[in-house]
Amino acid sequence: MNLDKKELFQVIGYTFSDIKLLNSALTRVAYAGEHGIEKKRTMDRFAVLGDAALDTAILEYLLASGEDDKGDITMKKIALVNMSVFRRFAESINLPDFVFWGAGELRQRIWESGRVSAECFEALCGAAYLDGGMDAVKIILKTVGGIGK
Repeated sequence: MNLDKKELFQVIGYTFSDIKLLNSALTRVAYAGEHGIEKKRTMDRFAVLGDAALDTAILEYLLASGEDDKGDITMKKIALVNMSVFRRFAESINLPDFVFWGAGELRQRIWESGRVSAECFEALCGAAYLDGGMDAVKIILKTVGGIGK
């Protein structure tokens, strides 16, 4: 696991300028604990930011595509911003292969949980937001999920 980042850049359509951001976003707390890495250099905070950035990117996409009814916008956003969708995106790019997993997580293959894979995708997008702004998040959504322009 933990393949060459160039391969990841190719499948997400975005190249990170700050590899440290990406590495932190791909580092699980368990791995950090096993390797003496500060918790602030793990994916948790990036996942929270990524969740918000993805919400915003999806809403911008829906509004740009002509949606104008609050109820329709809400329902379409819910359909696009959820654990199942983000898990599918993570799996489609083999994101778990790039993550720094703790030893127990590796044994348990914890990434097979939808929540965990979705969280990894959110963390990736959170780091992309910090690295390249909303445009970076939109590029990833377009490349990986076909969402946006």
